[in-house]
Amino acid sequence: MNFKKYIKAVGTGPKGNKDLSIDEVSDAIEQILTNKATQAQIGAFLIAWRTKLETNDELKGTIIALRKFMKFKEVKDSIELGYSYDGRCENPFLFPLFENILEEFYKKNSDIRRLNLVISGDFLQPAKVGITTKEIFANIDKGQYIHFFDRVEYLKELSDITQLRHELGLRTAFNTVEKLLNPSLSEYGVTTAFHKPYVQKYLDIFASYFKEVVVVKASEGSPEVFKDGKFWKMQDGNIIEESFCLKDYGITYDKEFENITLEESLNIVKNPDEQILKLAKFNVALYLLFSKRVASLDEAWQRLN
Repeated sequence: MNFKKYIKAVGTGPKGNKDLSIDEVSDAIEQILTNKATQAQIGAFLIAWRTKLETNDELKGTIIALRKFMKFKEVKDSIELGYSYDGRCENPFLFPLFENILEEFYKKNSDIRRLNLVISGDFLQPAKVGITTKEIFANIDKGQYIHFFDRVEYLKELSDITQLRHELGLRTAFNTVEKLLNPSLSEYGVTTAFHKPYVQKYLDIFASYFKEVVVVKASEGSPEVFKDGKFWKMQDGNIIEESFCLKDYGITYDKEFENITLEESLNIVKNPDEQILKLAKFNVALYLLFSKRVASLDEAWQRLN
């Protein structure tokens, strides 16, 4: 279809806008990724579409289109950790600590099926400025339990519109779907939502690509927990909610940065204090639970300690 028709569909105004079908939005995204639409048309479409508010079917169509261009490499026995691509400002990244934690865990718990952690990254995307998973991985040693997927390699077409997205300077549908595209064909996926309406949305749009998806309440678009929170999953067609309190696990962490630097983040995990280590262990405990390696969070915590 002529791309102008898609712009008209989402950008006419409240009385004239119409939702696109899965096939229509899939075609629109393919035209964007193959540069069949001009930069001006792409910008107009993304802004208008965001203003209209994307439906779940439209987001599903976006994922379908993106996956047509992706290069997949299976990581068996894995869970994908769905980090945001728009950077982190308030807390360090904890995942560099997960490698040693898992290594020690499996020395003592050989009865538990192996768990690999998959993280994707790319150049910084809007809508804020911060450090990225890609920058962290460029500065840490590779291990056997943590696997990094660079979007420049597995979905170059989307990475290539980074400059345009920065020129727009706001969130688009890509911010919503890019966190859990599953290039590793992982069985399980976990991402985060700060606003509850997104819980249902994420569980719906990503369900087809995982055995199970979990949404955890965490900050800065990251499935790393720094405070008390909740997580949600779908069970028998209903959303199940469970809460956790860090103090129940002997964790007291209240630090927060205004604009943490790459150097600061790396230094914290290279020289971790007791509370940071406990916090990192607690996050691994969550991933062991989310991937059904253990029956409860308490079991995961006891085995880790």
